[in-house]
Amino acid sequence: MISITRSLTVFVCLAVYLTISSQEKKPNVLFIISDDLTATAVSSYENKACKTPNIDKLAAEGVRYTKAYTQYPVCGPSRASLMSGYYPNATGTYGYVSGRKNIGTNRKTFSQVFKDNGYYTARVSKIYHMAVPRDIEKGGNGEDDEASWTERFNSQGPEWKAKGEAELVQGNPDGKIERKGGNVMTIVKADGDDLVHSDGKTAKKAIELIKKHKNEPFFLAVGFVRPHVPFVAPKPYFKPYPFEHVVMPKKVKDDWNDIPKRGINYVTSVNGQMSLTQEKKAVAAYYAAVSYMDTQVGKVLNTLKEEGLEDNTIVIFTSDHGFHLGEHDFWMKVSLHEESVRVPMIIKVPGKKPAVCNSLVELLDLYPTITELAHIKTSKHLQGKSLVKTFNNPNKVIRNEAFSVSQGGKTFLLRTNNWAYIQYNEDASAGVELFDMVNDPKQYNNLANNPKYAAVKWRFQKRLKKKLKAVRKNDLNKK
Repeated sequence: MISITRSLTVFVCLAVYLTISSQEKKPNVLFIISDDLTATAVSSYENKACKTPNIDKLAAEGVRYTKAYTQYPVCGPSRASLMSGYYPNATGTYGYVSGRKNIGTNRKTFSQVFKDNGYYTARVSKIYHMAVPRDIEKGGNGEDDEASWTERFNSQGPEWKAKGEAELVQGNPDGKIERKGGNVMTIVKADGDDLVHSDGKTAKKAIELIKKHKNEPFFLAVGFVRPHVPFVAPKPYFKPYPFEHVVMPKKVKDDWNDIPKRGINYVTSVNGQMSLTQEKKAVAAYYAAVSYMDTQVGKVLNTLKEEGLEDNTIVIFTSDHGFHLGEHDFWMKVSLHEESVRVPMIIKVPGKKPAVCNSLVELLDLYPTITELAHIKTSKHLQGKSLVKTFNNPNKVIRNEAFSVSQGGKTFLLRTNNWAYIQYNEDASAGVELFDMVNDPKQYNNLANNPKYAAVKWRFQKRLKKKLKAVRKNDLNKK
């Protein structure tokens, strides 16, 4: 009898110990970021033409944020901002850099705080800025921050030089040029399988690292370069998207007449000399590149499940900024219009119910959110806001406005639930745009010069001054 009692006591103690140990186990973090992925091309958002089943599955299991915004609609400064925890105007980081020079060595980046708290941290491919396609062709580090990682891995790929059927649809009105390197819309329906290209290699390496480090806490950052131009993917991914079936955004006569000169995007159907057929081919190719990337996301997420890590891994999926697909005859990023600044953002936290959160949020909010979930102390000067309360209450309002900048930090967006206010220069000397996002969500009617909305514009001008003062107030020399 005594022996049985002792055995029961040992069993209970062991159970309690295992429970405590389980509770104290550090959560893993899987951070996946796509390059140039607009929310309007993800089927779990509003676009049903582009198929993203793996991202959609994650969205159905996590919290999907419908109003998430980049802080700068260009790769380098956006990534520097979200990884450092500061607005571009706080650090003066507007170019293709990691941001380390501006924030100083005593500031800890997003992944670095995990590294300093006992995590294995690794980067696979593009997290900080890499020039696409150049750095991908070379297999180089780009503008990476070495201090942020335990290890880092690059994924070399052929990009626009990939073997296969190619077509340049930008700056090629007579169709004589088959393909061209650089930041242009070259389409390649590539020969070979997924592993010929960078994103296939990235998924493979991420899977290897998950398996290798599954018994220790890890922060794994996985950067997919698609759908960034060139639009390269294995040929089968193009089949679901015949360009003839693409429905282009509505074209409005004199659409640019009420937009300030600085508001006309740097790539347009006009300066790109694109025919309607070329426009449709560009959209179809973008969707194909998205589908290829989505498949790679699925491979990585399936590995978490297969290795039994889903119950202890926080998963984040997002993009560095959006991408114009012919809206207002605009293409690519840089502009502060909706398609360029709004991004998909999904966070799956073990033990939390799936939900949709409609609060305004920013990429900057990822850093304080994930560190709070992992019980890691961070600098009180971080400029993001934690989203942790939205996991139990998706109706929680985190922000009343989202703030983005462009054009070297001299063009500003304040996005509220009802309005989008864009100002060119701090004194508004280069113009203003004001859009009613309830009645004009596609931003066709600039109300900035309408006397009926003078009071609204004035309030936003005051609001912007206050925001800029608050952003720049941060003392970057303090820890």
